[in-house]
Amino acid sequence: MGNQKYNFQYCQKIVILSKDKTKVLLAKRKGEEDFDGIYSFIGGKMETGDTSIISGLKREKDEEIGIDCKLNLFVNFSHNLEYITNAEDYMILPHYLAIYESGEIKLNEEYSDYKWIEISKLDNFEPKIKTILNVVNKILELEKISKEKDFILI
Repeated sequence: MGNQKYNFQYCQKIVILSKDKTKVLLAKRKGEEDFDGIYSFIGGKMETGDTSIISGLKREKDEEIGIDCKLNLFVNFSHNLEYITNAEDYMILPHYLAIYESGEIKLNEEYSDYKWIEISKLDNFEPKIKTILNVVNKILELEKISKEKDFILI
């Protein structure tokens, strides 16, 4: 081990399902080193001003798809992935379930487009991050155990 230094990032993602839970929201990344032009979930790194995981998720939602867009967020569980960036930063990526409630989606400068993709057609949709289908399936499993009281509006 020695004196080797590792950069570590905690990068939360929000997997947004349509109200009827048949579609998932994906946004096309713009100007990114690792996934430029690729569709992904919204979300980002925790910041020092985030007082909780929920406040970090709300901040990312507000920044990336707008304060007018309202989501019901399932906060009890997440599906976690690990990733090493091109810059060799180590990332933990917890993915949280959210159900779209209302409001206009207004992308910020990090994205060039968004699409609601039918989950049944997600396997053939490209370009997307390769883990998306697996994550959506895991999130759907979490949705099955969720109860209405487990969601908060952000």
